[in-house]
Amino acid sequence: MGGSALMTVGVRAMAASYAALQTTSHNIANASVEGYSRQRALLATAQGQYTGAGFFGRGVDVKTVERTHNAFLTREAATAKSIFSLDAARLDQLRQLETIFKTGEQGLGNATSEFLNAMSDLAARPADGATRAVVLARADDLARRFAQAGSQLDTIQQSVNSELKASVESVNQLADQIAKANGAIAAARGLGQPPNDLLDERDRLISQLSEHVQVSTIAADDGTVGVFIGGGQRLVLGDTAERLEVMRDPFDGSRSSVGISEGGAATRRMADSSLGAGRIAGLLRFQNNDLVDAQNMIGQMSAAIAQAINDQQQLGLNLHEPVGSVPSSALFKIGEARAYAADGNARDVNGEFIATAKATLVDGTQAKASEYLLERDPAGSGGYQLTRLSDGKVSVIASGDVVDGMQVDVGPPDLEPGDQFLLQPVTRAPNTMQVLLKDPLDLAAASPLTGSTPSTNTGTTQVSALTMTGTPLDTGATSTITFVASQPGDPPGSRRYEWTVVDASASTIAADDGLWLPGQPIPQPPDPDINGFQLTINGVPDVGDVLVAEPTQYPVSNNGNALALASLRDLKFVGRELQADGSWASGLTANESYVASLADIGVRVQGGDSAAAISNALAQQAESARADQSGVNLDEEAARLMQFQQSYQAAAKVLQIAQSVFDTLLQTATG
Repeated sequence: MGGSALMTVGVRAMAASYAALQTTSHNIANASVEGYSRQRALLATAQGQYTGAGFFGRGVDVKTVERTHNAFLTREAATAKSIFSLDAARLDQLRQLETIFKTGEQGLGNATSEFLNAMSDLAARPADGATRAVVLARADDLARRFAQAGSQLDTIQQSVNSELKASVESVNQLADQIAKANGAIAAARGLGQPPNDLLDERDRLISQLSEHVQVSTIAADDGTVGVFIGGGQRLVLGDTAERLEVMRDPFDGSRSSVGISEGGAATRRMADSSLGAGRIAGLLRFQNNDLVDAQNMIGQMSAAIAQAINDQQQLGLNLHEPVGSVPSSALFKIGEARAYAADGNARDVNGEFIATAKATLVDGTQAKASEYLLERDPAGSGGYQLTRLSDGKVSVIASGDVVDGMQVDVGPPDLEPGDQFLLQPVTRAPNTMQVLLKDPLDLAAASPLTGSTPSTNTGTTQVSALTMTGTPLDTGATSTITFVASQPGDPPGSRRYEWTVVDASASTIAADDGLWLPGQPIPQPPDPDINGFQLTINGVPDVGDVLVAEPTQYPVSNNGNALALASLRDLKFVGRELQADGSWASGLTANESYVASLADIGVRVQGGDSAAAISNALAQQAESARADQSGVNLDEEAARLMQFQQSYQAAAKVLQIAQSVFDTLLQTATG
């Protein structure tokens, strides 16, 4: 009996050592497997056997094999990975976006400068056909660069759509695998022991899911976990998984949003902000913020340049014979403003939207780099609320009002309660930008009016430039500006003047007076326009001095309008605002606008790079903390392997001794 008890202890010791050796070997084999948690055989002392001499030990029992797992560290590592995935996805797209905003000779700023420089050459040689041809070539290059930039932005949008679909498909596959793992774990739990490798596999799947969308998990009593996204939206519950879908944006069909299908019901669109972190959130953030802003920055610049050049071009005289008989036409064409109805707007029985709205860009120089949301005024004024999405500025308007250079027309039919429209005045402006003129004679280098100073003047005043600023009342009329005595209270050095405009029959068709300040043009806003022109003068006029603006006698050699076109290089016309007093609040020059766009994109890329670097470091730190507690250390496992090997050998020695004792007893008993 003694030999039998000793043999039982030895057998149990060998079994325990063998289990520890097997578990340690399993750890070593899986040391490089992602998400593997270190396991260990959990041993317990076997219940002792009572005898009259006391309790004698019966060895050891193998209770279970447990994994070293810290739920908190695992959750933190998954969350940190999700945040890094958001930053990394956005940074990848920002770097693509940065390639569109080129510097140097390939940039839009250089193309604009080259075109306006060609206008300076035209001002120097207004009758030269080759110079005119160069201007058209530069104009075509400028339009092509803008159209190319618009096309590249659309390509990036298509890439975002494709990546969203791929990421959503990955989420659906991972959700299905997690649901299957839940089912297998729940079934295995019925055996009374934890399925460690299945649990690791499920944690690994959840970690991979976190790369695409931020998740939270809740453990159930049956061993399964519920996986939730979007601040509590169920994705996996038990062995059932829901599906994400890529949907069209509720306004602009070229953009994407993400929805979820719950139990086969209709797909419900999820708010972008509710996704938290992950690759999908990063792509949507880039699409809805960075890409839209980039489209509007380039769109604002193209609309302002086209508007300013077209307006000035149409104020001049082209060289078609007889000169002045053919009105000058616009040089550039850009994409039209767009208005998109929200998917949820009221529809008729045929599924068509009931309400209508239209956006028309009437002045590209006033356009802002923004889109707008149009809806009924919630205050009940009967008008409409227009929200500028770039900064949240709200305006209450009526149909037909012009805001930021955009005319908004509503209905008929009128908006229903809850209806919304997304207005895009310049988002697609560069995409179809093109040159409308092909004949060099179409360029309007000459000004219809010429300024001069009679020799009878006694002051030092000279007309340095006459710039057409509007359509003349009469292109054949003559304007006379006469300086008169100053009035009490006038600023020092200023001069009063009176002006009249007379037609060919010497009949006065307009007249007024004004105040000239040294260094200022005549007239100054908001003074009334003088037959569509503005004079820049040098010197100081005396009382009685006269300035004359009359029809140009030699249009072929006149460069007045070419000079005005060339001067746009230094004019702050991008994003300017018309003040209540009729004056303009200066915007940016074309070059300043592009430089500002370059800086904006550069800051976004730099910020995205920094955010990705920081979140990557945090993700690595969180994963390191998890691995330190749950991962496999080969040095430790090697030491344990030797320990359990020696334990196994010692247990074998016990069995050997037990066998010897048993043999001795057997020999004694048999005599």
